Amino acid sequence: VVRRHLLQRYEQQPFISCLAGFYSCRWKRYQRERTEPGKWCCSTVTFCVSLVFLYTWSEGKNDYNGFDWYNYGNLGFWFLWSLVILIVAALLFAYISMLLVLAMCLLAEGQQLYLHWSHKIGTFLVLGFSLSSLSALSILWQDHRKTVRLSFQVTAPYLHIGAIAVMVLLAWPVAVHAIRADKKVTQVIIVGPYLAILLFLFLIPLGMYSPCIRERGTLGPKPALIGHRGAPMLAPENTEMSFLKTIEQGGDGLETDVAVSYDGVPFLMHDDTLRRTTNIQEVYPNDVDKDACFFSWAALQKLNAGTWFLKNKPFVGMGSLSKADQNQAMNQSIYTLSGFLRLANSHNKLVIFDLYRPPEKHPYRNLWIRKILDVILKESKIKRHLVLWLHNGVRSFVQSVAPGFQHTMGRKAPIEELLKHKIVKLNLVYTDMSSEDIRKYAEANITTNFYVVNEPWLYSLAWCSGAHSVTTNAVHLLKDLSQPLFLMTPQQYSIMWILTDLTSAFLISLIFAL
Repeated sequence: VVRRHLLQRYEQQPFISCLAGFYSCRWKRYQRERTEPGKWCCSTVTFCVSLVFLYTWSEGKNDYNGFDWYNYGNLGFWFLWSLVILIVAALLFAYISMLLVLAMCLLAEGQQLYLHWSHKIGTFLVLGFSLSSLSALSILWQDHRKTVRLSFQVTAPYLHIGAIAVMVLLAWPVAVHAIRADKKVTQVIIVGPYLAILLFLFLIPLGMYSPCIRERGTLGPKPALIGHRGAPMLAPENTEMSFLKTIEQGGDGLETDVAVSYDGVPFLMHDDTLRRTTNIQEVYPNDVDKDACFFSWAALQKLNAGTWFLKNKPFVGMGSLSKADQNQAMNQSIYTLSGFLRLANSHNKLVIFDLYRPPEKHPYRNLWIRKILDVILKESKIKRHLVLWLHNGVRSFVQSVAPGFQHTMGRKAPIEELLKHKIVKLNLVYTDMSSEDIRKYAEANITTNFYVVNEPWLYSLAWCSGAHSVTTNAVHLLKDLSQPLFLMTPQQYSIMWILTDLTSAFLISLIFAL
C-alpha cells in the first residue's frame, strides 16, 4: 500500500504521463505539489523575448536582400543568411512555446513543475539568442526599428487580437496560483498586474492609428511601380533582360545606376567593383577589386553579367526560371545607358537613375555629367518628360540645357525650397514614409516615390498613405494586388475591437469563476 502511494504509475494517467515526460523526463512517478509562479516565469519571459525577435525579423523581410549582400561584402561568399536566421528564430520560438504549453497543462492538472536540465539549457539558449540578436539589430541596423514601427500601422489591430488571446490563455495558470495563495496580499500581487495589463490591452485601440483604417471611397489610386534595377527577382539586375521583364510585368518605370567607363561610355552598374554581378574572377582574375570605372568599354563587353544570378539566386523565395529564361540570363552582358534609355523611350516608361562620379585620376572625372547628358539628349533622344532627374549637384545647369526633365529630390525639404528648385517629385527611402508629409507635399503638387518596397504589407501601407509610386524588386508580385492588405472601415474595426474585448472578458471571467 505504501509503495503504491509513493510510486504511482502513469499507465492509469497517460495524459499526465506524456506531459511530465516531455517537460521533465520523469516517466516513473509524479507528485501533486504547489508550484510557485517563479518556476514558470522564466519560460514566459523567454517566450515573450523570442516572439518579439521573430516578429521583428520577419517584418524585416523587405530588406533581406540588402542584409545578405552586406554579409557578402564582408565575408566574400554568397549565402542566404537572412533565411537561416528566420528559420532558426521560428524553430526556437516553436520550442519555447511548446515548453510553455506543457507547463500550463501541468499546472492545470495540479502537477509540480520540474524542468529538465536539458530544457533549462535550451531556454537560456533561446533567451540568449533572442536578446543578442535584438541588440545586434539595434546597433548594426538602426533603420530596422523604423521598419518595425511602420509595420505596427498595418498589423496593430491584429496584434491586439493576438495579445488578448494570449491573456485569455494565461488566465488559467494565473487563476490557479491566485486560488492556491495563502494570503490576500499574495493574491493581489498575482492578479493585480494581470488585470492591469488586460485593461491596458482593452483600451489601447483608443490610441491606435492606421492609414488602412479609413472610410469607403477615400482610398487614393494604386501607386505606380518602378522596377529597381529592372526586375532583379526574375533576371540579373541592370541587364536588358531585367528591364524587359519589368516592362513585360506592367511596370510603370525603370530605375538603374550609371557609371562611366575609362573611355567615356556610360554603363549600368550599382557596385564600385565588378565582383558581385559579373564573371570578372574568370576573365580578369587580377582585377577583381579594381574600380569598374577604370575598365574600358571593350574590356567590359567581354564580361558575362548573368551567370552569377543563376548561381547565387539572390532573393529569398525566388521561383525557378524556365529553360528559356535561364538561357537568356546566361547570355546577359553589361548594359549601356544609351541602350537603357532607348528601351524605356520605345515603351514610354519613366526612368530614374543614380549617377556615380568617376574616381580620382579618371579622365572623365570632371566631364561625366556632360557625357551623360549627351547620351540622354543626343544619342537616345528619350522624351524629356520621362526622365526623373535625381542628381542634385548641377541641377541649375541641367535645368538650363535640358528643360522638360521631372526634377526629383532625394530627401525631405521645406516646400518653399522644393518649389524654388522646381522639384516635382521626392524620392525617399521607405522608412521616411508619413501619410501627413505625403499629403502636405501633394497639396503643393509634389508627388512622392518610396524605395525599395518589396513586401505586400509595405506596399499596402504606401497605398493607404497616398504615395504616388514605389521603387520595387517585385513588380511581378505587387501588380496583382487589387486593394491594400488590412484595409477596413472604422466601423468594421470598432466591431472587431468590441467583440474581441467582450468575448475575452467573458472567457476570463468564466475561468476565474471555475
